[in-house]
Formats: sequence, C-alpha cells, structure tokens
Amino acid sequence: MAQYSRLEVAAAMKETGMVPLFYHSDVSVAKKVIKACHDGGARLMEFTARGDFAFEIFGQLVKYAQSELPGMILGVGSITDAGAASLYMQSGANFVVTPVFREDIAKVCNRRKVLWSPGCGSLTEIAQAEELGCEVVKLFPGSTYGPGFVKAIRGPQPWTNIMPTGGVSTDEDNLRAWFDAGVTCVGMGSKLISKEIIANEDYKSLQKKVKETLEVIKSIRK
Repeated sequence: MAQYSRLEVAAAMKETGMVPLFYHSDVSVAKKVIKACHDGGARLMEFTARGDFAFEIFGQLVKYAQSELPGMILGVGSITDAGAASLYMQSGANFVVTPVFREDIAKVCNRRKVLWSPGCGSLTEIAQAEELGCEVVKLFPGSTYGPGFVKAIRGPQPWTNIMPTGGVSTDEDNLRAWFDAGVTCVGMGSKLISKEIIANEDYKSLQKKVKETLEVIKSIRK
C-alpha cells in the first residue's frame, strides 16, 4: 500500500521540480541508482516498468527505499492498463505514470487515493484527466510539443500542473525554457541517468549530477 497520498506526492513534485526515470532488470543496480538520486537530493523516482517480471524488482525496491532511504517516494511508470496499476499499487507504488490517458487507470488509482499522471497530448485530454481527479498531467512526448505548448495550455488553464517527459535535459537553457513556460516539474531519464554512468558504475557522478540539476531548477524558479 502507498505510504504517501496523492496530495503529498503532488506537493513533492512541485517542491523538488524533478522526477528521475529509470529501469534496470538487475535489482542491485537499481538500488544503487535510487540511492545515488536520493543522496543527490531527489525525493521521487519513477521506475519505468518495461521488462518481464519488473513488478518483482519493484517490490524489492520499495522495501529498500522504505528501510534505507527516508523520504524517498517511489512510483511506477509505463503503465498501460488498470490491472498493471493495481498490481504495482499492491507492491507499494506511491504514484502511477502512464504514456496515455486511460479512464480505467484513473478509477483504480483514485480508489486508493494514489496519484496518477497520464500522458496527454491535447487540451481536451488534459481537461478530461483533470475532471477525473488528475493532479499532475504528463506531457508526452515532451520533445514533440515543447515549452510553447505548455505556455499555450496554461493561458486558458493556469491551474493545470504539467510534467513534460522526453525532450528534457540537464542543460540550463533547456530547463529554463520549460520552467519559464510554467511546468510544475520535469521527468528526466537517460539525459540524467545515462548508459555510461550505469556501465561505469559511476554512482558518485550520478549523485553529483542530480544535485547540480536540482540546484539549477531551484535557481531558475527564484
């Protein structure tokens, strides 16, 4: 069962401004990545469930985070149906991120008061998601839409909280463009947690990169 309510997760997203995304089939590697992100100041992590038996790995990561990483909010991404969402919530997911907007996922998450962030690509989808209780909308793929889309959306809907994923990097100019457009937070995967870092087991470098990126976001928001 989730340790954090959807409002607590939404507040953490707004406060930190970044959600790292990551998947690895080796639980020992995944633990080191999560620890590095935690030690760098991240307080959320989206485990992108894209491999066979990923739920088994996720369950171990949740237990690890609960016992070793205080304040770390672990959620799951790449969820495409209500059954999968329920399975991961049973394993302790504190939030559920989807690549598409699906009403069935909204219902099972809302029943447990777990935050769900659906991938939306139009103002109509965003409005429908918010009508079903969505706190933070995922803009996916972010690279296709860009900061200009966010700015346009927040014109008629200034209350909308948006998290772009895809097309977000650690580069200050890139981050500034997104936050100046009005995003609540950004989802960041390979631009933050690169294949090179994993291959070289350079977790200290990852910790440093997370810390520096969070500092950039904080400075942009001032």
